[in-house]
Amino acid sequence: MLVLGDLVLDVVLRAAAPIETGTDVPGRVEIRQGGSAANVARWLARLGTRSSLVCAIGRDGAGRSLVAQLRRDAVNVHAVRIAGHRTGRIGVLVAPSGERSFVADRRAATRMEPGDLKPEWFDGIDLIHLPAYSLLVEPLGSAGVKAVELTRARGARGARLSVDLASVGPLLTHGRREARELVAGLKPDLIFATESEAEALLGRHAPEGLLDHAAVAVIKRGARGARVFARVDRGQAEPEPPLQFDVATTPVVADDLTGAGDAFDAGFISGWLGALRGGHVGANALHRATMAGHRAAARHLKGPRTELPPG
Repeated sequence: MLVLGDLVLDVVLRAAAPIETGTDVPGRVEIRQGGSAANVARWLARLGTRSSLVCAIGRDGAGRSLVAQLRRDAVNVHAVRIAGHRTGRIGVLVAPSGERSFVADRRAATRMEPGDLKPEWFDGIDLIHLPAYSLLVEPLGSAGVKAVELTRARGARGARLSVDLASVGPLLTHGRREARELVAGLKPDLIFATESEAEALLGRHAPEGLLDHAAVAVIKRGARGARVFARVDRGQAEPEPPLQFDVATTPVVADDLTGAGDAFDAGFISGWLGALRGGHVGANALHRATMAGHRAAARHLKGPRTELPPG
């Protein structure tokens, strides 16, 4: 599987008390590997999948350190090094509740161009995964579209595309209509979203509308689990109603939720593709894939958060 998108430094500010203007509050400041795409690629590798990441970094120590850390996790990294732009940084402000706010300074991460992609990177790929961040800003967006074309031309027979809507703000930067046309034009097989992201894209609180764009849609609901929608096609004359069901999860107490949704994506993708190889994917297989997503997210939340070594 191949993921295209951001590999950045996360500067995490984890407050132990409510933020107060004009004064100090206790907490922790950590520098970690970040980027939604990199997180998915890492968790795919940890789950035993051959995983590649295509990304753009600066020609600096931070970029070198980020790539080295991913390679230690058995991710095959194709890093485009961008002259004149430093490796991207994301400021992550974590409230005592675990919820987060982000300040994005993506720099080199957005500077990948279609011409930077080497066709052989996409040979034999079963699935390409794109966070919406990889589609919404140029020139990275054009590179993302080109990567999908290369995967469908050079990847394994029946190579698939998954898209995570990622964040409401970037998704609606150029308006709902443009975002919807972009997603529809890519024809993804699988869409991940939160309830608010689905509503932002569709303009209504009816997430099953995502099935207009993909055969499977997964709504991530945090501690409330996930809701799965899937079109059913058994070749019958009359179309069957879509599948719709919820899969609960055991809540995990965590003081930082960053990256849990990316780990869920990796777990679901691994389980879903495994089921596809076995033939028809029905409710039972989708349920198992969702549980695999929940388990990966829980592992992420319970595991240690390693700081980035110096470059």
